[in-house]
Order: sequence, then C-alpha cells, then structure tokens
Amino acid sequence: MYAILDIETTGGKYNEEGITEIAIYKFDGHKVVDQFISLVNPEKDIQPFVVKLTGINNEMLKSAPKFYEVAKRIVEITEDATLVAHNAQFDYRILQTEFKRLGYDFQRKSLCTVELAKELIPNQPSYSLGKLVRSLGIPVSDRHRASGDAQATVKLFKMLLEKDAEKNIVQSNIRAENIGQLNPKLMDIVEQLPTSIGVFYMHDSDGEIIYIAKSNNIKKRVNQVFASASKKNKQLQKDVKAVTYEETGNELIALLKEHSAVKNKRPKYNVKNKKLFTHALYVKEDKEAYLTLKIGKSDNRKKRITTFSNYQQAYNTLHKIDEEFMLCNKLNGLSDAKKNCYNYTVEKCNGACIQKEDTKTYNKRVKQAMYKYGFENRSFIITDKGREIHERSVVLIQDGKFKGIGFYELNHQITNMEILESFITPMENTADATHIIQSYMRKKKNLKITTL
Repeated sequence: MYAILDIETTGGKYNEEGITEIAIYKFDGHKVVDQFISLVNPEKDIQPFVVKLTGINNEMLKSAPKFYEVAKRIVEITEDATLVAHNAQFDYRILQTEFKRLGYDFQRKSLCTVELAKELIPNQPSYSLGKLVRSLGIPVSDRHRASGDAQATVKLFKMLLEKDAEKNIVQSNIRAENIGQLNPKLMDIVEQLPTSIGVFYMHDSDGEIIYIAKSNNIKKRVNQVFASASKKNKQLQKDVKAVTYEETGNELIALLKEHSAVKNKRPKYNVKNKKLFTHALYVKEDKEAYLTLKIGKSDNRKKRITTFSNYQQAYNTLHKIDEEFMLCNKLNGLSDAKKNCYNYTVEKCNGACIQKEDTKTYNKRVKQAMYKYGFENRSFIITDKGREIHERSVVLIQDGKFKGIGFYELNHQITNMEILESFITPMENTADATHIIQSYMRKKKNLKITTL
C-alpha cells in the first residue's frame, strides 16, 4: 500500500516552514482507496512568493484546522503504507518536523518519484513535476495546489510501476510489509484480487517473485492454483506470502507482460524454456521464377515471415493466405496436383501452377501477403482497450521490430514517435514476443492497426 502525498507550505527558513495544505491519496497499486485533503492553519504568515505561486493566502487559512487537529487522520491514512511524493525528502521532512513539534516520532518508509523517474524514464529534459507529467501526456489540474499535484503524482507513480520491468518497487514494498508477519491465509489473498484480465505475480516472504502467469480472470486463476492438489502447487502454496497483479485491459498486453516478466525474473515455479512456436513460414526467392511460400520447422538461421505453435496452425494459415491473395496451392506445397491446382478450376488461382500467370504480377501479390503477415520494414501501432474506460493500450512495432507497450489517455493525441516513446515501456524484441503479436493479429479480426 502507498500513501501518495503533496504538501504546500508557508515558505521561509529551513525547518521553520508551516503546512498550508496537504493531500494524501492511499493507493493500492491500481486505484485510490482512501483520500485526505485539507487546508491547514500554519499559525504563521505565508511568504508573498508562495501566495503568488499557490493562490493560498493568510485569509483563507484563518478558519482552517491546525496541524494537531488533522495529525491523527494523517497517521491513520499513512499507517502500513509507503509514503510516495515528488521530491519525497521535502514532504517527509516537513511532516516529521510538524509531528516532532507535537512530541510524536513519525516514521514511514518513503519513495521519491523524482529518483524513480530518473531511473525508469531517463533523458527527460526536466524532472520537475509540471514539466515531467506534461511531457508524458499526464493531465494535471490545480498545479501548485496539494490535491492537483498529488493526483498528478498518483498517475506518474502508476506509470513508473508500469515501467518497472524488474518489479523492484513492488518487491521492496512487500519485503517491508512482511517483516515480522506470519503467512496470511491463502483465501485472504484471493479476496483482494480482481476478476479482470491481467498478469499476477506470486511472492515469497522476501518479496522475490516465484511464479508469474496471465489470466482473463486473475482472481479465478489464483484460486485454482491455491486449490490445486498437484505436488508443484502444494509446495507453491506453502511458499506464497503475497500476490500482486497488473491489470492490462486486453489479452495481448497480458501475454507480452507475462512473457517479458518470466524471461527477466525466471521464477522457480514457472516452466523453464517453454517453446512457443515450432513451425514457420518462409519464402523461396528466385528472380526468374515465382516466389513460393513454404512451411518448415522453425530455424533461427533462416529468415522467416511468421511463426506458428504447430504444423496444423501453419497449414491452415497458408491455406487462408492462398485464398486471400489468390496464390497457388501447388506452388506453396499444399497440393500434389500433377497439372493445375484445384483452385485454378474454381477460379481462385490465376494459373501460376501451369505458368499461365505472369511472374511479376503473381509475385506482387506474394509480397503483399508477406507484408501483411510479416513485420519486415513495417512501422505501426496496435491500439486496444486500456485498463479503464478513458484509456487505451498501445503496442509499438518500429522498422519491423517490437519496441514496447504502453497506455495513454484518450484526450492525449498520439501524433509522432517522440510522444509515443515518452509513455512506451521498452521491451526486448525477442522471437517469442514477435510470435505472440503475430499470432494475436491473426486471431483478432478487428484490431486497430495504425501505420506510422
């Protein structure tokens, strides 16, 4: 659990500032579950430059509660939570100073979104909150007011969790929460999980990830693991201390996240070296002859158009390609006909099988099929449902290579590569990732694909 906060102060000498406004949003990693927002009477004058910056003046604070009147609520909403703030050192110091004046030792674990952003979103021109969120397409209102800045920090932190492929933030938080605790009941863990699509991560008492999986219903899938009587799952049930998750909004993002996380973390309960594809589609090129498409066993030494989980899947897809582009089943190895193929007799082949069609015309259609079903020299994005109604997901392919995934607000226009790259979480361009994307594109008829 995280307590994301922002504090406005009177300004003035170091450690003599007073709080004028505070906003705290309790965030479970996915949504805000509690909040506290209040003006605070600092019992001292506000510096003129601060009044100009925030719009908060002395008159506004006369009837506001004093710090001791809101202190209990602050303790309650931040209890068992990690404090998160943009320049957390400042906000945490101010809170500790105020509590110290009351004779209370306020101690919390803290995270700074400035430091996290420098690590996870490098090379930004500025890491000030206003400029950073603007460059990332994060909407912000009431700038320099506690509530507006804290809300922007919530959205920024959500993006940072998304970009933290190693899951260091989550693991560190679980480790801190589990110190001195006994294993919770498994059903208590399940009750906290959503029924939405996404990826879940099972952690041991050190926060280490020991199992990763995607599911269309996270709660149902985790419950199945906990209810299983298999030897592997029995041991897993003993080792699990916590389950975290990421909602993805759609299956493609879930599949890519699962693949990337398993490859990077190598959890001990996941199947090692699981092969995603066995066959591939290749092209046999001859400048003087017809281009032919052939199914073969996957071979990393050969240039392939696309890959398949098994031979039958490859066979069915090549049949579909032949029909879609009026290609010849005989040339592509799907027919043993001695003369013309069957498709020629039903006018679905223009006679390449009996050298009736011009090679240049025929090969143009083969190249169109290769372009559609392969990635070579293509730059495009796949957009799909996001995690919330006002959000969309994006998968970026650039120059035939998978670059990464991201989420963006509907009111944020994707206009160029620079904007895209600002919210894309980079991912490794592996053969398996390409297979996942191509398989998904073949399966889903109405995907929105935008050429760049």
